[in-house]
Amino acid sequence: MIDLKRNSKKELVLATGIRSRSSSIYKSNQSEDFKISRGKFSNFLTCPRCFYLDRVVGLDPPGTPGWSLNDTTDHLLKKEFDDCRNSQTPHRLFLKNGLEHVVPYQHPDMDKWRDSLHHGLTARFEDTNIILTGGVDDIWQNTKNGKLILVDYKSQANSAPLEPKTYLSDVYKHGYKVQIDFYAYLLQKMGFDVEDTAFFLVCNADRDADGFYGKMNFQEVLIPYLWKSNWIREQIVQMIKLLNDKKAPKANSSCKNCAYTKQANLYEKNSNNEC
Repeated sequence: MIDLKRNSKKELVLATGIRSRSSSIYKSNQSEDFKISRGKFSNFLTCPRCFYLDRVVGLDPPGTPGWSLNDTTDHLLKKEFDDCRNSQTPHRLFLKNGLEHVVPYQHPDMDKWRDSLHHGLTARFEDTNIILTGGVDDIWQNTKNGKLILVDYKSQANSAPLEPKTYLSDVYKHGYKVQIDFYAYLLQKMGFDVEDTAFFLVCNADRDADGFYGKMNFQEVLIPYLWKSNWIREQIVQMIKLLNDKKAPKANSSCKNCAYTKQANLYEKNSNNEC
């Protein structure tokens, strides 16, 4: 889609393609703290060149539309789990899935941890100036051993059966697993003991219903995931090395953003040569 730049009043304004906030741009070998979110880390893994142009060069890439229906599902789920959090009782899905010993985790910073825009889970990477952040959907707790359980809400509408092997083996779910791995890494660095098994709470809309009639029915399925965070440290080291590099790296050959930019530049160059 084509993204038009608007101000806070939703009025069209000049799109410069350059970030206006200096705090969003990393200066080579800077000493000031610099935040890297889980989303930006995922961008680094997906296409280092796009990540570099964003964080170091300061280019402002086109945005994507908000997912208001998905956000609403998340919002309502958080309300429901917060009721159980306040009473420290197992949620109805826990009872249904043999997790009677699990309750939503109660912590004074829970709302901050879920606020990916302003706070989130936060940990400094070793002795560097890089602050890693990530906003979780929820955290539960095993009352038998006190360990924390990471949870990510997912909304979809798919007719395929929901079962762990096929769900997690889907190539488009790789980013979901990176999310959980990264959150587990942060929680560990924050000093918490984390259960080996995390969960995706998948809300799957029924596409085979007779009609809409003002509502959608959802199937709720807990997909367990054995997270792995041992790969993350080396990737962060490589990411920091790139931040301090003077030259942008090569593009991911499958990156459509880079391919589009390359073809646009070629078109402009050829058009100028014809004049």
